Amino acid sequence: MTFARLLQKKSIDSLQEEALSADGKEVSLKRTLGPVELTAIGVGAIVGAGIFILTGHAAASYAGPAIVLSFLLAFVACGFAGLCYAELASMIPISGSAYVYAYAALGELIAWIIGWDLILEYFLGASTVAIGWSGYVVSFLSDIGIHIPKYLCGPPFTYDPAIHKWVVTGDTLNVPALFIITAMSLVLLAGIRFSSWVNALIVIIKVSILLIFIAAGAFFINPSYLSPFIPPNTGEFGSFGWSGILRGAGVGFFAYIGFDTVSTAASEARNPQRDLPIGILCSLIICTVLYMSVSLVLTSVVHYTDLQVPAPIAVAVDAMKLNFLSPFVKIGAIAGLSSVILVLLMGQSRIFYSMSRDLLIPKAFSKVNRRFKTPHVATIVTGVFGCVASSLLPIQIAGEMVSIGTLLAFVIVCAGVLILRFTQPQARRTFRAPGGIVVPIGGIVFCLYLMSGLPFDTWMRLIVWLIIGLVIYFTYSIKRTWRTALQ
Repeated sequence: MTFARLLQKKSIDSLQEEALSADGKEVSLKRTLGPVELTAIGVGAIVGAGIFILTGHAAASYAGPAIVLSFLLAFVACGFAGLCYAELASMIPISGSAYVYAYAALGELIAWIIGWDLILEYFLGASTVAIGWSGYVVSFLSDIGIHIPKYLCGPPFTYDPAIHKWVVTGDTLNVPALFIITAMSLVLLAGIRFSSWVNALIVIIKVSILLIFIAAGAFFINPSYLSPFIPPNTGEFGSFGWSGILRGAGVGFFAYIGFDTVSTAASEARNPQRDLPIGILCSLIICTVLYMSVSLVLTSVVHYTDLQVPAPIAVAVDAMKLNFLSPFVKIGAIAGLSSVILVLLMGQSRIFYSMSRDLLIPKAFSKVNRRFKTPHVATIVTGVFGCVASSLLPIQIAGEMVSIGTLLAFVIVCAGVLILRFTQPQARRTFRAPGGIVVPIGGIVFCLYLMSGLPFDTWMRLIVWLIIGLVIYFTYSIKRTWRTALQ
């Protein structure tokens, strides 16, 4: 086992050939998605917990009205990363996203690290959104006279950052979160075509409701709530001021996982080398405009200190005294969060599928159902782990872990583009990120900058997770790939 073996790469030519030949196999993923469906997948994943939940939390805890600038800063980092994703997706049209890109540019060891990171990113992402979904559903059902006992709606423990300790809550588990993870997993098992139809319908519903909220809020803006636009720092890094804007961008970055999810559907796109860049960039632009608009309205009709609630948009609607709109907002949030869960679970199962085909995890994860053409084993395992995490974890911990995992993935993707520009300059690229090496370097710098603003505890959890992954790699995965290489 040599160091060179750890850095062994897949050639771009072999990956492109793999994409072309995959459809001829007896059982393969079904290519049914076009640019509209791929854009809808991106929007379905991006417009969810970030806009319906974390906007209020980030404004109240970190940035105040300047949360708008936090999302602008996150968009700049995402813009660089999105262009890099688009270039690599056009070169390597295979499911697996950053994992496959890292394999081509940086070798097997780095591919394993990013694949392990993506497992954390996707299943915790789905779990975080499921926790938010639970909050909106419980509130909505309460409005119509159906009350779910509190002990069935929350985790048995939570983390108190003020005392740096875990605290027992007295609850048992989050049953509604468990329910939605199970339901969306069943939708995915029914096939990608059906899943994309469900996602597209939900996207139409939630974007329409957000546009109504933005239009209505324009008539209730209170300029006094926007002053000071950047609240003074409290003396602690990340608590308002410019460092608060940075912290808000890092935490809110959780929202932008969506365009990464588009690239995980490469093996199910009809023309991936053309359609993936379209889906990635269009979903990013559409959602950034929505995030900044909603954040501005939110902090204009409610003082930011009153937004530390599970349903900030519902609070804003109540402040506008538009009682007729409140149930529609909650329905939009429930629908919107459902589509995010659906897309994130899909992305996770496709990551498992790709890693299994490379023998880094058990072969069962790459099995495809003959009737529905979906990776059913990977989907079921993803759903089970998502159920456990969403039932037991508090939303703050899960959300911050997803943000740092997403940023790490973006750093590696940008580094991959930079390396491939020098090592394989002649490789066929149907889309090339403009600006030469400025874009990938800019993506690396901005993403690392946002990572620096995340809490120390979040960094430690990521490091522990990566150490566990490396132990699995050196005790299991590399033995399988090494044995195959010698045959």
